Amino acid sequence: MSSLANQLVRAEKEEIARAIRTLLGRPLVSRQSDPAAFDLIRKRRQPLIQWFDYFCGWRLVVEPRQGYARLVKVRTEPSATRPARRRRATRAPFDRRRYTLFCLCAAELLTSPVTTIGMLAQRVVQAAAVEADVPVFDPVKAAERAALVDALKLLEHHGAITVMDGATDSYLDDEDAKVLYRVDTTRVIRLLAAPVPPSRIAARAADEAGAGTLAELTAALSAESRYGADEPTETQRNLRARHSLIRRLLDEPVVYRADLTPDESGYAASLTGRRILRRAAEEAGFVLEERAEGFLLIDPDGTATDTRFPDDGSHAKVAALLLLDLLVSAGPITARRLHAEAGGLLRRFPQWAKAYQSDGGGARLAADALEVLTMFGLARRTGDRVAALPAAARYRVDRGTAVQEDA
Repeated sequence: MSSLANQLVRAEKEEIARAIRTLLGRPLVSRQSDPAAFDLIRKRRQPLIQWFDYFCGWRLVVEPRQGYARLVKVRTEPSATRPARRRRATRAPFDRRRYTLFCLCAAELLTSPVTTIGMLAQRVVQAAAVEADVPVFDPVKAAERAALVDALKLLEHHGAITVMDGATDSYLDDEDAKVLYRVDTTRVIRLLAAPVPPSRIAARAADEAGAGTLAELTAALSAESRYGADEPTETQRNLRARHSLIRRLLDEPVVYRADLTPDESGYAASLTGRRILRRAAEEAGFVLEERAEGFLLIDPDGTATDTRFPDDGSHAKVAALLLLDLLVSAGPITARRLHAEAGGLLRRFPQWAKAYQSDGGGARLAADALEVLTMFGLARRTGDRVAALPAAARYRVDRGTAVQEDA
């Protein structure tokens, strides 16, 4: 009996850990997109809610009847390292225009459970016309229709709208395309992960002389009252340090001690802090690696990972690994040398990375590769110098392997 009880406890812990990592990788999980993952989250929702609240200060909403679970992730400090991406082939990050249209569409979708792409486009035209500082939306232009399609396909991906007839992509070539949508208004609302509703910020800005800078508005949206305002208590400071440190560990590939705030550094160095960090990692199924330079969490099966490195999924990632080898061995180098090295790769492999095989291609490849290295915490540019960071020592290029050229 005791052996059976131990097996059940072990199985429960493994399920909770797997569900935590699933939600970290996909903060919105639906029954339609992944029935097994949703059923697991629904089954273990109470300990999951408690885990995210205690260790991260994040809210987990599980809607069994509507068939989705939403982890409301909030960063202590805003970051642009995880942009929304277009669901079409390019997977390019959203630009300002697409974010704007995404927000306008989401607002207009709340008024009706069923709509068409034509009706929605006209409502976006009207909304943009009355919003200050928002450029008018002109569906006659192909570029504008493409931006709207990208916004709608992201809403489709999150289950906020469902195509009942037609195809969203048909709007790219035809302004009069017929596409019918069913709208899940509750899920549209759940997409917003801001502790302070934007309507409060707008009302506050209207009462004040100026609306504030973008940074001030972003800070106001992400303000969390549980940590206190101007004069937080010691308990509130410790709570903020715990949540912000664990959030960074879960969200960032590597966390360096030099980048921690004084409160985070003090918490990480304390006996209580180290015990809680290890407990959080263990309960989520991570391996916590702690070194003199910093911390990182290793997910053995990659469930919580939304992007990987090394990875041959893009030319920029392949170039990043090759250039990282140079950064580790040669020390800090100039951006000009990095551009030259990337250009050398293109000359050595003329059938590889064809999108970069043009004038200025070396500089563009180097810039994209450096963006990858920066995102993974492996390199940093300061002025005109690029240097490898400590975690870069984990990687090296196997000289017996050549870059595979495009077919």
